[in-house]
Amino acid sequence: MSELDYEAVGLVAGLEIHQQLDTSEKLFCESPTKLRDPDEAEREITRYLHPTKSELGELDEAALEESRVDREFTYLGYDTTCLVEEDDEPPRRVDREATSVALQIASLLDLTVVDQAHVMRKLVIDGSNTSGFQRSILLGQDGQIDTEDGPVGIVDLMLEEESAQRVEETDSGVVYSLDRLGIPLVEIGTAPDISTPAQAREAAEQIGTLLRATGQVKRGLGTIRQDVNISIADGARVEIKGVQDLDGIESIVRNEVRRQMALLEIAETLQDREASVDEPVDVTELFSETDSGVIRQALGDDGAVMAVCLRGFDGLVGREIQPDRRLGTEFSDHAKRHGVGGIFHTDELPAYGITDTEVTELRQAVEADDGDAVAIVAAGSDPAQISIDAVAERATTAIKGVPEETRDANEDGTTRYLRPLPGAARLYPETDVPPVEPDTSQVQEPELLSEREMRYREEYDLGTDLAQQVVYGGSFTLFEEAVEAGVDPTLAATTVESTTTELRRQDVTVADLTDEAILGTLKLASAGDLAREGIPEVLEELARHPELSPEAAVEEAGLTGVQRAEIQSAVETVVEQNAEQVANQGMGAFSALMGEAMGSLRGKADGEVISELLREEISNRSWSGCSARKLRTRSLLIELCLV
Repeated sequence: MSELDYEAVGLVAGLEIHQQLDTSEKLFCESPTKLRDPDEAEREITRYLHPTKSELGELDEAALEESRVDREFTYLGYDTTCLVEEDDEPPRRVDREATSVALQIASLLDLTVVDQAHVMRKLVIDGSNTSGFQRSILLGQDGQIDTEDGPVGIVDLMLEEESAQRVEETDSGVVYSLDRLGIPLVEIGTAPDISTPAQAREAAEQIGTLLRATGQVKRGLGTIRQDVNISIADGARVEIKGVQDLDGIESIVRNEVRRQMALLEIAETLQDREASVDEPVDVTELFSETDSGVIRQALGDDGAVMAVCLRGFDGLVGREIQPDRRLGTEFSDHAKRHGVGGIFHTDELPAYGITDTEVTELRQAVEADDGDAVAIVAAGSDPAQISIDAVAERATTAIKGVPEETRDANEDGTTRYLRPLPGAARLYPETDVPPVEPDTSQVQEPELLSEREMRYREEYDLGTDLAQQVVYGGSFTLFEEAVEAGVDPTLAATTVESTTTELRRQDVTVADLTDEAILGTLKLASAGDLAREGIPEVLEELARHPELSPEAAVEEAGLTGVQRAEIQSAVETVVEQNAEQVANQGMGAFSALMGEAMGSLRGKADGEVISELLREEISNRSWSGCSARKLRTRSLLIELCLV
């Protein structure tokens, strides 16, 4: 597929980058910021959430639609969960460490920091916050980053609390885990200065690089999320939530541009046809003896089949607007919000057990003409009615063009409907937390990653590749702690990057390794209490048993140090077993025997010591063999002379 002329289509885009901060405590309480396994939960809390009016008496449209979905929310609590997280106690003061890190980020983005920061409540009733709102603080405004296609403005920097983590969906609602709720989070919003998919990726990459420069942002899947706001000429602003990676940003922007272009073409056709949408009607009786399994199941649960005639829509409901997604998929997304499995429509029927005869009778029942389409929903009576109303509403919007909405990013680069765009009515002051007066006098701007890489090469004599791995891999804080503790820089760098990467490839859960565990292991190796070759095995032991100390992991792995005499004995055994090879090759046998000696000692001894003793032993054997050969030769010559 050829690249579009994005200037011609009028692409305008902006980003919202959400990054979790790596602090010891949550934003409004002293609970730790470490994620837990849901199986460790000690209790459950159940809530139902409802929208509330703003101070001006207005209801936010997004919150209102969420409230139409009748769901029960269950929250998993742990031994570390506090009353603030359960919304049974007012929030405490804003965490100072989180504020300090956020101010460092503001400095890197060249933002103007506010004189006084006020905590605001942002209405969210999708269950991701026990309180029904998210707390947010504006800290800085009016910054800028530079890209190859021009500058991109930074509108604001918000310090927020992370939402609860979705664990699973049940028949009655959603289960969330409270371990993530309240982790400090920065939200960085750009101006709508982005004009191509590549520029969107570059801007996100630059912001991510600046965030990592602080050394205090969390890493791993889900710790950073990109939301993309996109519109084209004659289209509408659409916010796409939850883009996980940089490659995904480009795909999302491309597909959204094509989606809006397709919707505009459909709208133009519908307007030419003078399209309209009828009121939904009940057609349950038509399917009383249907062979469709989906409809039979719905009717067996005292359900109903609801239909709506879409006048002028024939052939357009099945029109593709994204890869493998059609206008009918958009209708279905709206219906699914109310608990149904999806919809059927006449652009795809007969199919799914629905016969030609049933399609004909359906069209007759709603008085559909040749140019019309019909959509149906089969579900319980109430969900079917609400869902078909949602389909009719979305079809009406299709006649007008592109609707403003919030969409969710799919893994394949497409998107699906999530909810309407939120408005200003969902934001109001938090009265339980006093204002914050940011003090920028003590804020030191972090060293840029490019500068840090150069310093590592010069100061620690690291090669370019190794320095880049440490800096851009995000392990530089741990690396510097290790070096400061006296660990050899090359050993520290190799361990925090190469060794952990290799363990990850071996399906070791490296995420369970704490910085303290890695640092403790490096200190043991540096002190000579653990051979360097034993580090991977000890780290694997610590990953599988996080409760162990590094010293205990060394014992558990059977890697306690051995005396030099034991190493000497092991080396002599290896050389003796390969005496013929040593006699024939001399020092040329070293490489093969070194591997065998290392294997026999299983990381219990340092490689340099093994190498030293092995060279000595091979040399001694070679010299002895050489001397014996010389003596035999001399004796033979004497005998010949006597003869």
